[in-house]
Amino acid sequence: MKDIEYKKGDATNPSGNGNKIIVHICNDIGGWGKGFVLAISKRWKAPENSYRTWYRSKDNFHLGEVQFVQVEQDLWIANLIGQHKINKAQNGTVPIRYAAVEKGLKKVADFARDINASVHMPRIGCGLAGGEWGMIEPIIKETISKKDINTTVYDF
Repeated sequence: MKDIEYKKGDATNPSGNGNKIIVHICNDIGGWGKGFVLAISKRWKAPENSYRTWYRSKDNFHLGEVQFVQVEQDLWIANLIGQHKINKAQNGTVPIRYAAVEKGLKKVADFARDINASVHMPRIGCGLAGGEWGMIEPIIKETISKKDINTTVYDF
């Protein structure tokens, strides 16, 4: 099992050689406009355009699904639908859906193995989605690290 590497830096500019996948969490209502997605859109237009087209098509657009968008010869963005809506519910429930994150990260791990890629991300699910890193990190370890895939988490 590989350890998660933690680095100070910009997750939209992943370090290392070879194929890389940048993972981030999307919502299930087609919203793109706050948080880490802004940094992605600043560098590449395709991930947002692909996400919006996917949402409009309703083609397998569900929690736990992932869309891989190639943005450079050796770089893909993984649009992982891991949050339900965008605001806390009246009962205090936050948007993150840990089971959906786990399901999506399993797909990321499979894709990473298929293309021999490393995985890069900010602390997914812990910003606007309201998740706790103490819940997310074990999911990353279980789905990606256990498969000996190099994983880097960036703190900006």
